[in-house]
Amino acid sequence: MIYYSTNNKENTASLEQAVVTGLASDRGLYMPEKLKALPKEFFDNIQNLSFQEIAFEVAKAFFGEDVPAEDLKKIVYDTLAFETPVVKVEDNIYSLELFHGPTLAFKDVGGRFMARLLGYFNAKEGNDRLVNVLVATSGDTGSAVANGFLGVPGIHVYVLYPKGKVSPIQECQFTTLGQNITAIEVDGVFDDCQALVKAAFMDKELNAHMKLTSANSINVARFLPQSFYYFNAYAQMKAKGLADDLVVCVPSGNFGNITSGIFGMKMGLPIKRFIAANNSNDIFYNYLQTGKYSPKASVQTIANAMDVGDPSNFARIYDLYKGSRDAVAADVSGARFSDDQIRETIKDVFTRTGYLCDPHGACGYRALKEGLKPGETGVFLETAHPAKFKDTVEKVIGQQVEIPAKLAAFMKGKKQSVALSKNFEDFKKFLIER
Repeated sequence: MIYYSTNNKENTASLEQAVVTGLASDRGLYMPEKLKALPKEFFDNIQNLSFQEIAFEVAKAFFGEDVPAEDLKKIVYDTLAFETPVVKVEDNIYSLELFHGPTLAFKDVGGRFMARLLGYFNAKEGNDRLVNVLVATSGDTGSAVANGFLGVPGIHVYVLYPKGKVSPIQECQFTTLGQNITAIEVDGVFDDCQALVKAAFMDKELNAHMKLTSANSINVARFLPQSFYYFNAYAQMKAKGLADDLVVCVPSGNFGNITSGIFGMKMGLPIKRFIAANNSNDIFYNYLQTGKYSPKASVQTIANAMDVGDPSNFARIYDLYKGSRDAVAADVSGARFSDDQIRETIKDVFTRTGYLCDPHGACGYRALKEGLKPGETGVFLETAHPAKFKDTVEKVIGQQVEIPAKLAAFMKGKKQSVALSKNFEDFKKFLIER
């Protein structure tokens, strides 16, 4: 499969080159040259397949030309050693729980898959040069990538995160690991962290000094595998007899997650439409209203993983729909909610149904509740375990949230991080001196 840059379709790369470099040389994001439609027989029988079997069929459409079937199957099956169940919350609204992986967040799928695919390419080439993975995080990406790559030979991960703007439990998940993981605490916001990563890829001196790649959703090996669980959600809803007129709502920050779902739709996945739920960082919502994409500085909210003021993956959506706002709006609608509305929703859902949402899932639930039409069934993505936002959630519901053993184990570790400014020269100097 050939991958082209969203900035120039003549700028192409192989899968291996796209994975290893992360970002195209012209600062564009890589896109697969084609999206292969999956056969009708696959969807007819999908409810009888396991998550791993479903994901392997989807993975072959993306990666099968470049990775032998047995190797790809091992990567997929090793990645998905956990489930993503659909849980009924109330009539016609279901939660797709994506927090059953090692770090209790949806990004475990993409992080684990990329670690295994990059490790496969490294081993295949017999590379002895260290690959340095740069990842900016607004919350869960850092922990998923760090834990996915922990201990992988020949790879060092640098996690850049905004000082004081991720939850304490999220911070523990990537600052206490050590080994081949370095946490960098940036005095700024997520967009500053993302800007540092992108600037590093474009710096010729730095790239001559060390081999760099990204594990943010700008990397095709991180965001494409996230499509797996949309197919699995459809299979589960079909098994319940509820797959017709299915609407999926995605809490959206950097837009890698919803983009992977849209890719699934373009491959034949029978989702009627998507809803992108924003917090106060409502750049995409405003784009749908006005047709103009106007990035702005991100603002801090209680749904911090969505605190993104210039979503990278908008470039992929824009490319996929050939720049047509109307075409985008035909498949995707938008919603936005304030912190107070998010708190109201967490409390309301818990009081009425007993289901506890995290702040991001609450955005998804509310967008569905307000946006579903008669006859439609909705699934919202519950992207992280509510215990990762313990302080926020407990204040809302007025009772304690039990911390799962996986999270408690991280909290026992000692924080190890490097404090840096948001100035690129400081970041560059740190990397060169490593």
